[in-house]
Amino acid sequence: MTKLTTASVLAFERNLDISDGVFSQFNSELEHPQESVIAIRTKSIRGTISNRLKNKDASDPAKLDAKIQVPNLQTVDVAMLNNDNDTLKVNFTCKVIPFDGTPSVCNNQPYQAKVKEIVAQYIQEHGVEELARRYAANILNARWLWRNRIGSESVSVIVRCKIDGAEKSVAIDNARQLSLQNFDHRSEEITTVAQWIASGLRGEHFILLNIEAHARLGFGQEVYPSQELVLDTGKTKSKELYVVNESNRQAGMHSQKVGNAIRTIDTWYSDDAMMPIAIEPYGSVTTLGMAFRQPKAKMDFYSLFDNWVLKDKEPSVEQQHYVMAILIRGGVFGESGKE
Repeated sequence: MTKLTTASVLAFERNLDISDGVFSQFNSELEHPQESVIAIRTKSIRGTISNRLKNKDASDPAKLDAKIQVPNLQTVDVAMLNNDNDTLKVNFTCKVIPFDGTPSVCNNQPYQAKVKEIVAQYIQEHGVEELARRYAANILNARWLWRNRIGSESVSVIVRCKIDGAEKSVAIDNARQLSLQNFDHRSEEITTVAQWIASGLRGEHFILLNIEAHARLGFGQEVYPSQELVLDTGKTKSKELYVVNESNRQAGMHSQKVGNAIRTIDTWYSDDAMMPIAIEPYGSVTTLGMAFRQPKAKMDFYSLFDNWVLKDKEPSVEQQHYVMAILIRGGVFGESGKE
């Protein structure tokens, strides 16, 4: 019998297909508010020198005074509510693709058959309900609003889904009451959205969720769309924000950023996990500069997955959830022949 080896070409498509988030605004104090887009505009500002100085400059008052006199000129993008609007509206869609463990690309058919076998076994024994519940919680707690959630007085979330021609909806009046630190909260709303997601992952229904949040921030307050990565050093702006519609400069949030929030469900990286982190092969959190799933501890995706597929060493239930969440996330996981 030929020894099973990892496919050199192996990729999985994502099963939660998420659109960009689109920013609009309205006045919540009006009975029939008129919505309008939030447009990206440009500011030119004169800042001060505030970076950490070298020791030789910091110890010389004359040198510091000379640096302070040099203007720190910047041109930046900003996005703000109009002075007569107090509420940010963000909406996006999430399509749930059926999940059975079939790679989108695989050049090793025995390996592919084994992967499908362990996924089928996982679904039969544990189902997709736990993963679906965590995805649903992150949709309803508005984690995906990021900084816009932190600075809000209140956030309401509405999730709509059409199943067999019937329009269904779930609403949360204040998503800020739902914790971002754990998934202990149980509610009818989370259960309903989780059932929709699980139904889509099992392939029972076509599931397209329409998700909308209203964050009450205050009249004229700044909002925070995605920031573009400026690779061209010759550009005049030091900060560029994401525009989803060039015709009216409408602000938006990258689908990747929304998706990162929804898949922030990994509390299995440690027995005393302080917070959930995004599903990543090495448990990487760039804002902390840390990888919480180190290969040395055999807690990374590749160690767990290879032991499960190649050596029939079944991980704990929690780590099985993690491995399946990685496959649902999608990515390229082949093993290169080069060292």
